[in-house]
This record gives sequence, structure tokens and C-alpha cells, in this order.
Amino acid sequence: MSDPKDRSGPVLIELGGNARPASPSEAPPVPEPDIAPTQPEGRAMATAAALAARRPSRLARWFWALLGALVSTLVSIAVWRFATDLIASVPLLGYAVTALIALFLLVIVLIVIKELAALSRLSRVDALHRAADTALADEDLSGARNVTAKLTALYAGRDDTRWGRERLRERQDEIFDASGLLGLAETELLAPLDAAARREVEAAARQVATVTALVPLALADVAAALTANLRMIRRIAEIYGGRSGTLGSWRLTRAVMSHLVATGAVAVGDDMLEPILGGGILAKLSRRFGEGLVNGALTARVGVAAMEVCRPLPFRGKSRPSVRAIIRTALTGLVKGAEKG
Repeated sequence: MSDPKDRSGPVLIELGGNARPASPSEAPPVPEPDIAPTQPEGRAMATAAALAARRPSRLARWFWALLGALVSTLVSIAVWRFATDLIASVPLLGYAVTALIALFLLVIVLIVIKELAALSRLSRVDALHRAADTALADEDLSGARNVTAKLTALYAGRDDTRWGRERLRERQDEIFDASGLLGLAETELLAPLDAAARREVEAAARQVATVTALVPLALADVAAALTANLRMIRRIAEIYGGRSGTLGSWRLTRAVMSHLVATGAVAVGDDMLEPILGGGILAKLSRRFGEGLVNGALTARVGVAAMEVCRPLPFRGKSRPSVRAIIRTALTGLVKGAEKG
């Protein structure tokens, strides 16, 4: 007989009753961590706004200024030596290259003059805006008449304001208070321009929402949002008479984005989009499409702020465009298409 204390062999464990081994299908589920689902936050627009609004440090500005001066000096010396050596060795070819260099420098000078003229025009529109604010605050009729005359001169020669200029010229002598006169100028001159600017905002919001929803590449949505907003702000400035160049467009963009970042307006979520597009709509859509809607809504908010900055008169007689109305017009079609898909 074997010793019952000898446990070197296999051990049999008997299960009491009718118990049987549990199958994997009967195993309890693994508990998931208690993490709430994240909502779309519009990170592309928030990143684009932060990049546009950020001002480089003084040390960085000195670095880039000195680097630009050094590179331009070295390039100029190299080009000069190349041209003089070429003239000495092959005179005809050297003079031809010198002529091309002179033409290139002339184009650069013309570009600089154009940029300065664009900045001057933006400053003129900004001065009109400030003068209108002062005239309204003081109820200064003479100041309002001066603003109206400058506004008419600003839009002289534009076909889209010809009818409004004629109406303003006919009726401005009948009004004897500053708010009424500027309200008439706002209605007659700026109403068609406001409609055109709103269409630009709607188109940009739709474009940003579509690109964010359909392009899965990293940072592509940030680049698309920044590019679309730059183009939108430039077009709005041109509509209101600013005709901003490259430097002027960047200056306007930084002013608009800085204002939005400072006021915390670069934030929108389900609470803003639900009353517009339907209750819980973001929860019914994919994460990527929800990000697109939020980025489009933020673009609309940037567009309305750009209208306020670029407009030569403040919104007084006419109400400021509603961001929600713009979002409803621009994005409702996208949401319906997503739901059908």
C-alpha cells in the first residue's frame, strides 16, 4: 500500500455537489475604467488661434532680424561679385544678368510699396471706426458728418455701393443727430458689404468643418484651419475696403485671434451646437465629424470678430451677425449629409 502522506504524484480534487467548471463564455466582464467619453473640443482651431495670437519674444525678434540682415547682406555681396565677375569675363551675358537682378529688385520695391499702401488703408479704416465711436459717444453731429464724408470717399468708385451712396447723399441733410446719420450710413453703405462678409464666413466655416472631418492626417486640420481663417480675414478686409496685403492680413489675424484668446471665446462645445443642430447631435456623430463641426463653429466666431475689426463703422443701427445663425446656415447641410451617410 502506498503511504497516504506521499504527495509526489498527481492530486485529485473532488468538487462537491453538481458543480462543474465555468466556461470562458460565463466569465464576468473585465471592469472598464470609469472615464467619461470626451467631447469634441475643436483642437485644430484652438491650436491655430494660439499660433496666430502668440507674439514672439523680444530676443526671438532680435534673432530673426539680425539673421535676416546677415543673410541678405551675404546674398547681396555674392550676387554683386557674381555680376561683376560675369561682366568682366562675358560682358554681354553679365549685363543681361545685371538687368534681371535690377528687375527683381524693382519688383521687391513695388511689393514693399503695395504692403505699405495696404497698411495705410487699414489704418484709415481703423481711424474711421474710432472716429465713429467718438461721434456716437459725444453725439457730435459735425463729427458724424465728417465720418460720413470720409466713408463715402472710401467707397467712391465701387459699383456695389453706388446705390447706397446716392441714397445717403439724398437723405443725409434731413438728419440732425449723430446716431441717426451714422445709422443711415450703416444701413445704406454697409448692408451689402455685411451680406458679402457673412457669405465669406459661412464658406470658411463649411470648409474648415469638411477638411477636419475628412482629412485624418496629423496637423492637416490645423494647417487647413489656419489657412482658411487667414484667407477669410483677408477677404473680409477687402470687402470693407481694407485691401490688406500679406503683412496686413497677418496683422489683422493676430489682432482678431488675440482678442478671442484673451476673452476665452476660442471654446465651443455641445452646449452651443445642440440648440442649432439638434439635441445631442455630437453624440450621434463620429468623433472626427464632431471635431469638424466644432472647428467650423469656431471659424464662424472668428469671422464675426473679423467683421467687427475690419468694419469702418461699429454695429449700432444694425445688429451684429449671430454666430449661431451663421453656424446653422453653414453646417446644417453637413450634419444632414452625415446622418444620411
